[in-house]
Amino acid sequence: MCVMTDLTDITFMQMAIEQAKLAEQIGEVPIGAVVVFGGEVIAAAHNRREIDKDASAHAEFTALLEAMRKLDRWRLTGCTVYVTLEPCLMCAGLMHQSRIDRCVYGAPDPKAGALGTLYSIHSDERLNHRFEVTAGVCEEQCAMLLSEFFASLRTKRKTKEG
Repeated sequence: MCVMTDLTDITFMQMAIEQAKLAEQIGEVPIGAVVVFGGEVIAAAHNRREIDKDASAHAEFTALLEAMRKLDRWRLTGCTVYVTLEPCLMCAGLMHQSRIDRCVYGAPDPKAGALGTLYSIHSDERLNHRFEVTAGVCEEQCAMLLSEFFASLRTKRKTKEG
């Protein structure tokens, strides 16, 4: 259940959640992202680090690259990124470098969050670009996907060890 009142944010976050579920189906950590430009989704992706054996294959990183290809430019001015988990330093860095307007995320990441939890890349005045962040959209649902995924992994590990 989403408690945010902005229906547009909820709609796009639900699309990111669907991407996260696709990641889970292939054994990846369930994180999903969509990039919106002009009110339309122009890119969607989910985690593929294990499948692709690529440390950069985070959902939002992959979606940002797809958006750049779609728009045929590296500057993503006018774009909003919706992602189910707070971006890490690498992904927040790409958001900064690509000049997005806004990032909306679901669950905070206490171990790697770079948009307010551990770092604030989006608002660092030493950097040449700042962007808006909206945190906590569909937070409970996003967090539940992750906690259920990791609980399942622990159960499988215990079964193998037992």
